[in-house]
Amino acid sequence: MYKINENYLKLPGSYLFATTGRKIREFAEANPDKKVISLGIGDVTLPLAPVVIDTLHSAVDEMGKAETFKGYAPDLGYEFLRQAIADNDYKARGADISIDEIFISDGAKSDSGNIGDIFDRDNKIAVCDPVYPVYVDTNAMAGRTGVYLEEQQKWSNVVYMPCTAENGFAPEIPEEEPDIIYLCFPNNPTGSTIKKKELQAWVDHALKTGAVIIYDAAYEAYISEEDVPHTIYECQGAKACAIELKSFSKNAGFTGTRLGYAVVPKELKCNGVSLNSLWARRHGTKFNGAPYIIQKAGAAVYTPEGREQTMNQVNYYMENARIIREGLREAGYTVSGGVNAPYIWLQTPDKMTSWEFFDHLLEKANVAGTPGSGFGPSGEGYFRLTAFGSYENTLEAVERIRKM
Repeated sequence: MYKINENYLKLPGSYLFATTGRKIREFAEANPDKKVISLGIGDVTLPLAPVVIDTLHSAVDEMGKAETFKGYAPDLGYEFLRQAIADNDYKARGADISIDEIFISDGAKSDSGNIGDIFDRDNKIAVCDPVYPVYVDTNAMAGRTGVYLEEQQKWSNVVYMPCTAENGFAPEIPEEEPDIIYLCFPNNPTGSTIKKKELQAWVDHALKTGAVIIYDAAYEAYISEEDVPHTIYECQGAKACAIELKSFSKNAGFTGTRLGYAVVPKELKCNGVSLNSLWARRHGTKFNGAPYIIQKAGAAVYTPEGREQTMNQVNYYMENARIIREGLREAGYTVSGGVNAPYIWLQTPDKMTSWEFFDHLLEKANVAGTPGSGFGPSGEGYFRLTAFGSYENTLEAVERIRKM
């Protein structure tokens, strides 16, 4: 008789955003006369940039002609896209990343979950707390996290690195030495960042202890402050200890078209074994490539028109972030984030739990966000709002919250 992967049975409840989505739907069905404004999940609302749309149309036309038709994509992705990434995201920032170190995928979420395939089950992971749930949940599915301790809302074999108001919502290097360290900057959910000197300390620690850093830079395009690194490869030695994950979802609005990439440097080795070759083997075996038309659209993002148009979208969302941040502060809330990231992290009022505030906000203001406890134990007492709504809805949501 067949057996299931019993690690799935250890997972507590459903995926965070499935739970919030269900509660919002139930409220809307019970209150059809009320307009719910969602500032919960990090999904964009602006349409794709004009140059991206034009490129998609052109690429579709290519697929209709025998002489320009494309079938399976190359394992690593089309060279025209990988070269654009290498030139614009890395060489332009002084990082020497070659195109055979870039692996095109259907998004950073997929890569975040799949990267664990090339690591032994016995590795111990370290995560920021609060944290993007995919990092922990996928390691739990792989049997790497131990037992879930419900009262503590923690896994027994995970190193949690608290990100609190006291440390500026940025993790400190843990006393325990993990094997795999997950870092996300600008951070989801807190919106925090660290300076290059601070990131260099993490790289130095990983090199010293033999750890590998999985660096999620999905929100890099939102960085506005000086000396905040846009890639971990700005740090000396990072190519020997870090894998970087990037996405087109938030910088160019590809949440519905799906495109991302992972960088696995050839210098990154474990006991002489190249992680680049391992990921290439995994990638070629389990993934058939992002569609040609989507990769062409991704390359258009790096054209002068694409860079201007997508940056206009980033600025639009960051104006929403400013409105939320300043509006909540004026209303007496304690808030952070919203400067280098499209997330606002606020402390719940009146000692409410995160889920109590979720229900309170939904019922009293008809505004939806995300409970901080869903991101980890240190998220209790906090709440995340996103700036990805429309400008009009953002203004209305803030005004509703102010009137509560």
